[in-house]
This record gives sequence, C-alpha cells and structure tokens, in this order.
Amino acid sequence: MGLIIAGAAAAALIIVITLFKLMWRVAEPNEALIISGSRHRTEGVGDGLGFRIVTGRGTLVTPGLQGVRRLSLDLNEAELNVECVTTQGIPVRVKGVVIFKVGDDEVSIANAARRFLDQQKLISQRVHNVFAGHLRSIVGGLTVEDMIRDRERLTGETRAASGLEMEKLGLIIDTLQIQEIIDPTGYIKNLAIPHAAAVQRDARIAQAEADRLATEAEQEAAARKAEATRNSEIQQSSYQAEMDTATARARQAGPLADAAARQEVVVQETRVAELEARRKEQQLQIDVRKPADARAYDTRTTAEAARDARISAAQAQARETELAAGAEASRVRVAAEADAEATRVRGLAQAEATTATGQAEASAAEARGLAEAAAARAIGLARAEGIKARAGALSENQDAVVAQELAEQWPQIVRAAAESFGNVEHMVLLNGADGMGELFAKALAMGGTGLGLARQLLSTVGPDGVTATAPAAAVPVETVPVDAVPVDAVPVDAVPVDTVPVTPSDRAPEQR
Repeated sequence: MGLIIAGAAAAALIIVITLFKLMWRVAEPNEALIISGSRHRTEGVGDGLGFRIVTGRGTLVTPGLQGVRRLSLDLNEAELNVECVTTQGIPVRVKGVVIFKVGDDEVSIANAARRFLDQQKLISQRVHNVFAGHLRSIVGGLTVEDMIRDRERLTGETRAASGLEMEKLGLIIDTLQIQEIIDPTGYIKNLAIPHAAAVQRDARIAQAEADRLATEAEQEAAARKAEATRNSEIQQSSYQAEMDTATARARQAGPLADAAARQEVVVQETRVAELEARRKEQQLQIDVRKPADARAYDTRTTAEAARDARISAAQAQARETELAAGAEASRVRVAAEADAEATRVRGLAQAEATTATGQAEASAAEARGLAEAAAARAIGLARAEGIKARAGALSENQDAVVAQELAEQWPQIVRAAAESFGNVEHMVLLNGADGMGELFAKALAMGGTGLGLARQLLSTVGPDGVTATAPAAAVPVETVPVDAVPVDAVPVDAVPVDTVPVTPSDRAPEQR
C-alpha cells in the first residue's frame, strides 16, 4: 500500500514537473517573448493589446490558451545602394550600410512585434527602403562637391531624417556609414583632373628642379675635378722645378763651396767688427749715456714729483674751496630760509598786531570822537546858557555887566599895555618925568575908552536884539590916538569871546 502511494506521488510529481516544463518559458538575453491569448496591460503601449512582453526572465504560459513567439533583439544590417540626383542634376550612386536593432524598451518591442513578428527576415529590406527615400531627398539638396568634402553632413542629415520613422518601427540605429559615392558620368573624375594636373605640374617642376640641382652638382664636381687636376699638375711642376734646382746646385757645389767659404770669412770678420762696435757702444752707454739718463731721470722724477705735489695741493685747495663754498652756500641757504620764515612769521605777527592796533585805535578814535562830540556839545550848551544869561543881564543892566567884565580883564589889559614897552629898545622922552606920566596915563585911559565904546555898542542894541544905526560922529576919533598904543600892545585873546554882544542869528538853534 505504501508502495502504491509512493508510486502515485512520484507519478504526480513527474506529471507536475512535465507540466511545469511545458508551461515555463524563458526569454534569452537577445530576444523578447511575445505572449498572446489573453488581455494584458503593457505600460506605454495602451490597454487591451492581447499580448505580453517578457525579456530576460522566465514566465508561465498556459498551453492551448496562450501562444508564445520570439522576437530577435540581435543586430541587423541593411546594405544601401541608392541612385540619386544632386542639385546640379548629376546622377550619382550612394553606397552605404546601416546597422540597426529592435529597441530594448517595451514600446519599441511592441511596435516591432506588431510590424515584423512574422516578417523578421524582411526588416533589412524595409529599412533599406526607408533610408533610400530619405537619402534621395537629402542628396537632391546637395552638390557633388558637398557630398565628397563633407560626408559627415550627409550621414548626419540622413540619420536625423530617418530617426523618427525608425522609432515608429520600433528600431534604433546603431551606426550609419556612407561607404562610396559612384559617379557614372565621370563628374568626380573630371573634378580630380585639375588637381591631378596640378600635382603632375608640381611633380614635373620638382623633377626639373631636381635635374637642375643634379646638373649643378655634376658641373661643380667636374670643376672640382679639373681644379684637382690643375693643382696636381702645378704641384708636379713645382716638384720638378725643385728637382732641377737641386741638380743645378749639385753641379755648382764646388764653386758655391768656395764662395761660401769666402762668404763665411767675410761674415765672421763682419761679426767681429759688429761685436767691437757693440762693445764700444755698450762702453759709451755705461760711461756717458747711463749717467746722463740717470741725471735726466732724476731731474724728470723730481719735476714730476713737484708737479704732482702742486697738482695735489691745487686739487686739495680746490676741493677745500668747493666744500667751503658748498658749506657757505648751505649756510646762506639755511639762513635765508630761516630769515624768510622769520620774516613771514614777523609779517604775520605784525599784520595781526597791526590789525589789532588798528582795531584798538579805531575803537579809541571812535570813543574819543564820541567823547569830544559830547564835550563839544556840553561846552556849546554851557556857552549858549552863559550867552543867554549875559544877554539877559545886558538887557537889564548893561553898565554893571560891562564894568564887571572890564574889571575882571583889567589886569590883562594893563599887562598887555605894559608888554608893548618891552619891545622898545630906545625911548626918548622930551619932557622927562612928565612925558613918562603922560604916556602911562594915555595907556590907562584906553580902559576908559574901551568902556565908553562898549556902552555905545550896547546902546545901539534894541530890546529885540536888532542893532540900531548910529551916526558916525558918535565916537570921537581923537579920543585914543592911533599911535599912542602899538598894534600888538593888546593881544587878541585879551578880551573874552563871550563879551561880544550876540545877535539872535548867532545864538544856538535851541536858544532862539
């Protein structure tokens, strides 16, 4: 019984394993499993597509209910062989290669699965058609020269134009290369002809230059060869001449030996004479010239020493004078600068003092002016009051006032009359003491005459202060003799100013 149960369990396990193997599918790294037969949600591709995408892992598939197909993710290659026409109207054939594959994302795999799942062998042809159309369009806007010189531009524009359609197909471009541009009309070959001709020209010029240089080198080599030949022949001739000279000398050896012997005798005698002359000259040098040279050297040395001493003394004196002059100039400059600074300071101080003094003097002058003005005003007021009082007194008792003034001024009048005699150096009196008495009596009579004149003047002043006219004969002319009193006998200041009657017009404005 146990064996039966164990066998049944083993059989069930085998069945389960078999079923699991039948249902389990694993996606290889270079493929994608497309599982269809039920509704599945695929991110980015919409809902209800009816298939599921599995990459790089395993999944369970229900046999009979779901179908599993594989989409290759390997690289694919499409050969390009496209006939195009450039913007110049020149037909060309462009050969290239496109390497592409299905994208790794589920969107690209879904797009490729819906288009190429059963036609994976036709993918290269479809890609060729896509690139052929875009390549013809792009070549139609370029010239042959642009295509030749800038293939990167052609490649980049073709790849950019085909990228959107390849993305819709679920494909991505790994690489695109333009391998060859075939020109059936020979346009490209003709483009190369000028360059080839230029290259050939440069090659011929280079060859001609090389030939010229080679010819010059050959000529120089030939010239050097000729020069070497000439030098060799000249040297050979020289050697031959030397050989001939030696032969001739050999033939003349005997006579030459005799002549040489005689010559040697003459030479030796000449040398003896020269030695004797040199001995005499040296003796002359020792006896005469050396002492003379010594004396001359002594004299010259002494003179040069004295000259050098004088020059040194003069230079020292000049240097001392220069230093003294420099020191004196520095001292004078410093003193001048100090004097200038002191003068400037004194000038500033004097200016300030002058300003202060002027201000003080102005203030003092102003004060003195104010004081003098006040004093003058007070004096004027006092004099006006005095004049007013005297005028009142005169109007009441003229004789008393005049008598008082004359009495007060009588000593000055007498002194003035007496001083007039001080200027007289010699006085002659005809009648002695009587004449002297008469003279003094006349001098004293002047006082009474003055009193009479004052009274007459006062009598001419009316009650309202107006002077009345009086007859000219009112005062006798002979009352006082003109020559009785000297002109300077009575000083002008002997009579006070305020004794003169004051008319109303002479009074101060405040007293009118």
